[in-house]
Order: sequence, then structure tokens, then C-alpha cells
Amino acid sequence: MSYFAAAVVRDDSGWTAAEVSLRGATDIDEVADRLRDVDQEADVSLLFVEADDAYLVILRLDEGEDLRVFGSDSAFAEESRLGQLLVGDLKTSVTGLDGDDEPRPAAGGDDESEQPAVDPEADPVGDADLLANLGISAQKLLTLCGTEGMLPADVTAEICEVLGCADEVEELREV
Repeated sequence: MSYFAAAVVRDDSGWTAAEVSLRGATDIDEVADRLRDVDQEADVSLLFVEADDAYLVILRLDEGEDLRVFGSDSAFAEESRLGQLLVGDLKTSVTGLDGDDEPRPAAGGDDESEQPAVDPEADPVGDADLLANLGISAQKLLTLCGTEGMLPADVTAEICEVLGCADEVEELREV
């Protein structure tokens, strides 16, 4: 399984990005430690893990504490050891939709709304609300992850554009 793991961390001077190796990580706590190691003093630390152009996992730490995780599809846990490590312990439902029983945006859409078609097979897991105070609502995150044709790298780019760190992450891809 191939993957790209980019940490973006925010402190008083703004966002910075660094690639993170997950090789040899044995549990989610070790992954969180690697994210903390990017910048111990960061106010917000995010780790975007894109795997095989199919799966996206986002981890968030605020001031190095309270790990929150979102995965674009629970199938990732069944597909690989990395997926099991990152999302294997998450509940099968998504949190962050204000009690809405339907965790995913509706497939298709009518002509008036011009909503993009979403993947009805996707089964997002974890905390979809983890980016809400940064400008990406749970519904927006779910829509981005479920839109047909959107690769994990595209979703990461869209999120980072909103956050203001798209250039930093793009530089990591070019290395």
C-alpha cells in the first residue's frame, strides 16, 4: 500500500507542513506522537494520510492533546495494516452532524441543486466535525470525501486551500 502523510501545524507565525513517516508505527498513539513531534508547541496539528488514491484519514491534535480522527471510508481498515492502525478502532458511524441519522450526503441530487454525485459505497467513520472551527463543516468534509472523481489528494488540497496552507502541502508533494 502506498501512502502520503502530510502534517500541517499552526502556531503564532502561521501554518507549516512536514511529511511524516508512519513506517513501523504500532498503534494510533504512536502516530499521534509523530504528529506531536512535528511541532511540540503547535496550537493545531493536522495529519492528512492519503492511501492508494482511495482513502483519506485526518488526525487532529489541539495543543498536542485530545486526538480526533476522521476516515473517509471504513473499508480502509479492512484493506491494509495502515488502515487498521488508523481507523480500525473507530465507530462505524460519523459524529459531528448535529444528531442527523444519515451520516453521508445523499447520493445524486436534483438538477436545481447542482450537487455533485457522491459515492454511495463510501462509509466514513470518526469525527467529521474535526475541522469545523477551521472553516470545513462536517457536511462539507463528507461531501468532499464522497464526491465521485475526487481523489484523497484533491480533498486534502481543497481543505488546505481553505486553511491557508495549500502551498506548503503542495511543496511536500513535489519533493
